[in-house]
Amino acid sequence: MSRSWSDIPSRAPVKIRVNRRKRSFVYSGLVSLFILSAWLGGYLVDSAVLDTHLANRNLSPSFAHLFGTDWLGRDMFSRTVMGLGISIQVGFIASACSCLIAAILGLTAAMGRTADAIVSWLIDLFLSVPHLVSLILIAFVFGGGMKGIIIGIAFTHWPSLARIIRAEVLQLRSAEYVLISRKLGKSRLWVASRHIFPHLLPQLLVGLLLLFPHAILHEAAVTFIGLGLSPHQPAIGIILSESMRYLSTGMWWLAFFPGICLLLVVRSFDRVGEQLRVLVDPRQSQE
Repeated sequence: MSRSWSDIPSRAPVKIRVNRRKRSFVYSGLVSLFILSAWLGGYLVDSAVLDTHLANRNLSPSFAHLFGTDWLGRDMFSRTVMGLGISIQVGFIASACSCLIAAILGLTAAMGRTADAIVSWLIDLFLSVPHLVSLILIAFVFGGGMKGIIIGIAFTHWPSLARIIRAEVLQLRSAEYVLISRKLGKSRLWVASRHIFPHLLPQLLVGLLLLFPHAILHEAAVTFIGLGLSPHQPAIGIILSESMRYLSTGMWWLAFFPGICLLLVVRSFDRVGEQLRVLVDPRQSQE
């Protein structure tokens, strides 16, 4: 007896289970691609497009000028892209230096009680002063500019990460394999570099990405008040500062688009840091 197609049982559709770690990996890759494009765009833009063209000044956004033009006829899209590239560069260098300081002080806390007490005192001292006040003072002492901003951010953003690294170091210092190494005669420096530091790399990487938003926003804030980067550099803080005097005339695009782009980059770094925290946490791998 022949059987019809309706008699044959159909197979249930195969459901592909994507856990939280896989979703975080894909999402982090897409956001990282956007950040990389924003950073490279600042170097690919030809500086000739920033020349003044008085015939094109004060133009509103259009297909020819996506973000409009300013009071000198300069294309705001090109200025914004170059400004984002500068902000990302400053934020990366400053955050990396800040993470290095946090790692050194966190490992120093494992050297003994005296070293731990000194590190704890330094952390409490720097946390007792607002970041922005310390950043302005340090940037002013070092002459401002890109060098002053990088040094100021590096020396003011490490305490929170250093406190986390110190707590992790104190926990690892009482681990069995660390105690066995000490019983075998290994020095504190050897134990710190071989046993403790490898376990701190995930925290340092996540901390680096989470420090990025603070570094970029503080760079833009200090530059906005005139104590940061040079006015000749198309930084986002410079663009926002210059646009304030023209907002009352209806030129809203001078501050709107650079501000939105800065917000998107900052939020992207924040999201990458959060997703990376999921990737390095084995407890959330199967959620």
